[in-house]
Amino acid sequence: MAKEKRKGICNFCGEFSSLDKLFFEGIDAAICENCVTHAHEIITEFNQQKAAESSLDFQDFVLIKPQELKEKLDEYVIGQDEAKKVIAVAVYNHYKRISSKKKAKDEVDIEKSNIILVGETGTGKTLIAQTIAKLLDLPFCIADATVFTEAGYVGEDVESILTRLLQAADYNVKKAEMGIVFIDEIDKIARKSMANPSITRDVSGEGVQQSLLKLLEGTVVNVPPQGGRKHPEQKFVTVDTKNILFIASGAFNDMDKIIAERMNTNVIGYNTKRNVIDNKNIMQYISAQDLKTFGLIPELCGRFPVVTYLNALDRDALKRILVEPKNALIKQYIHLLHLDGIALTFSNDALDYIVDKAIELKLGARGLRSIIEKIMTDLMYEAPTSGKKKINISKKYAQEKFESSIFEFLK
Repeated sequence: MAKEKRKGICNFCGEFSSLDKLFFEGIDAAICENCVTHAHEIITEFNQQKAAESSLDFQDFVLIKPQELKEKLDEYVIGQDEAKKVIAVAVYNHYKRISSKKKAKDEVDIEKSNIILVGETGTGKTLIAQTIAKLLDLPFCIADATVFTEAGYVGEDVESILTRLLQAADYNVKKAEMGIVFIDEIDKIARKSMANPSITRDVSGEGVQQSLLKLLEGTVVNVPPQGGRKHPEQKFVTVDTKNILFIASGAFNDMDKIIAERMNTNVIGYNTKRNVIDNKNIMQYISAQDLKTFGLIPELCGRFPVVTYLNALDRDALKRILVEPKNALIKQYIHLLHLDGIALTFSNDALDYIVDKAIELKLGARGLRSIIEKIMTDLMYEAPTSGKKKINISKKYAQEKFESSIFEFLK
């Protein structure tokens, strides 16, 4: 004889229904909110274990050699040849290090090649890191260092970086453990100058740098898969960071003055001791010592053995960025209108105008997109229903649309 259903009672735990908790009733059974939550946790844990079992085998990983990697980067990133060369070598050595450990137990323990990129906004720091992750088919995530605080304070724990990496790897732990983490604005967590001491605790500066140390060097971290602050009742996923490549970046304003002072020269004058220093490109001499002077603690500098710089983009580089890369902005807009059966072209004068505005506003390559958006918004709105088959963007049109958009903003 079938067991009769008792209304208002959970068929799993026997708890009675109440007004302050959800209660789900079906045709022949009922379940309370607590049991639903517990079932969801079991399913999540099962899916994570299943993903780990089908994890990426390093033998299937295609390691690209430095010259080949730089050549592929050249297809997406204009200029910055020296930075691309340094990064290609560091990335190759990092994953070769993992490969050698997988194949045999080497006596030599090769340390990680974490990287710091120094350069003005819009010079391509993020794009280089994103492109490398795409070329190597690795999980990639971006974290902003300015949102992190010491544990116990309002903000995010540094371990939350790994939650984003797990999500990028579809919760495949083994794949995440080979991923790339990009930490932006790392210069903003420099410790406060001793010349200007603060009466408040530096919870988003030196404290965060200290919290990052173990993560960068390699440690096993309990990561909350859904993010947020840790608490004792939470489910965790264990992630080993020893094979995760960390790439940090920052503008490091006035870094040229620090380098000039160290080298006993002047950024706008002449060298008092040597004649071999290139004052026009003094950033090429950046070292870990300069990062320490800026405010990064020595331990953190030691965990970023590779330091390279990105040059400010000149007019020629910005114009090439508009038209040359595989995913160039102009190519994107041409393709968008091509989908509507419209042939879009830009005059050379219009491209020069866009570049000049980016330089004038000091936005770098990142500003090109916002300028083109202001020029193209009305056209993108009207073109699909205009019936036109060919459209050319002239300098006059670009200037009128950009200046009118700025005027509307200022009104």
